[in-house]
Amino acid sequence: MTQDTFTTQQEIEIKIRLEDRAAFQAILPTLGFRVVTPETLERNTLFDTLDGRLRQTRQLLRIRQYGNRWILTHKAPSDDSDAMYKVRMESETEIADGQTLAAIFHLLGYQPAFLYEKLRTEWSDGEGHLVVDVTPIGDYAELEGDPDWIDATAARLGFTAQQYLSASYGQLFMEWKAAKKHPATNMTFAEINLKS
Repeated sequence: MTQDTFTTQQEIEIKIRLEDRAAFQAILPTLGFRVVTPETLERNTLFDTLDGRLRQTRQLLRIRQYGNRWILTHKAPSDDSDAMYKVRMESETEIADGQTLAAIFHLLGYQPAFLYEKLRTEWSDGEGHLVVDVTPIGDYAELEGDPDWIDATAARLGFTAQQYLSASYGQLFMEWKAAKKHPATNMTFAEINLKS
């Protein structure tokens, strides 16, 4: 593993629910954003022990398949937390084969705990990172960067701090599932569409 392929950094982000994704994306170029990655299917598998040790300590261990790339991510709570933003320490590295790593996790006592999918488009203005996610439970934008950039960008996009969501997709799914009384156990297009 080289320094070029492994990073640890503080992740600061918010989500915003989008009512009109097409209109939202249409204004991004006028605000200086350019597409970094066009819409790509992303499949995420969260792993945990049978007794949920990682979840209990607010950690996340994830294998992500993003197009033809595999990415291993670990997230942990940050000492510098702010209720308005989602703030976590994030370590990531690209891996060659996510299925082989999942088999290794199984041997170490980690099982798939939650699956979620989205179609993600990545945008950048050179300062921060903005993504547009089409998920089985609705469309969202994520703004990641310095809090000042997040606030200024959200304001330019017509959003207020009251619209910020700091919840994870797992939390949003559980809220959606409870509100809809839906039987799905994972946030995948097939499971939610088949059981709707």
